[in-house]
Amino acid sequence: MSISKIIITRTFSVSTVAQQLVKPPIQVFGLEGRYATALFSAASKQKALDAVEKDLITFQGLLKTDAKLTDFVKDPSIKRKDKAEAFKAIGNKVNINPATANLLTLLAENGRLGKINQIINLYKLIMAANRGEVVCEVITAKPLDADTKSKLESALKGFLKKGQTILLSTKVDPSIIGGMVVSIGDKYVDMSVASKIKKYTDLIQATA
Repeated sequence: MSISKIIITRTFSVSTVAQQLVKPPIQVFGLEGRYATALFSAASKQKALDAVEKDLITFQGLLKTDAKLTDFVKDPSIKRKDKAEAFKAIGNKVNINPATANLLTLLAENGRLGKINQIINLYKLIMAANRGEVVCEVITAKPLDADTKSKLESALKGFLKKGQTILLSTKVDPSIIGGMVVSIGDKYVDMSVASKIKKYTDLIQATA
């Protein structure tokens, strides 16, 4: 049975209606994308999209601050079934949505808890698109000043459709040397100096 059907049927009664997926507003890829898409579908059917997002953001925050939880998630010596039972117990005792609890339990059973951060980030990306928000990350070698950031944001708004808003975040990575790397929605543009150097180096090596 697919990831999508497992998450949905664990949350709802097994029926033809329950098995039908609710497609997200944007497509996300890879194994993490399949989990995030299935979770969106399950939460949508339960009318709990915001509640699940809140659960996931809280859990993601705990992973950053609770060392015991992080160790439990990462510890390979703990059996999968024991991790799954732990998350089932948490789901029964703590006020989290059934779809959230089912996701954590399924990840534990499949040994995929190490991917939880990527799955949460993709679910947040889907939810942003569902609200008409377009997530944009800009990576530069040095911090952007306020004026440059404002001009960049104005330029990026040109990629938006009517009714959409942009959620811009910036990140500094000196390894790109110069230029910038832009991710906007499902688009990715590498305009860094590092990528140009690699391109020219590859060309030189190919002709050597």
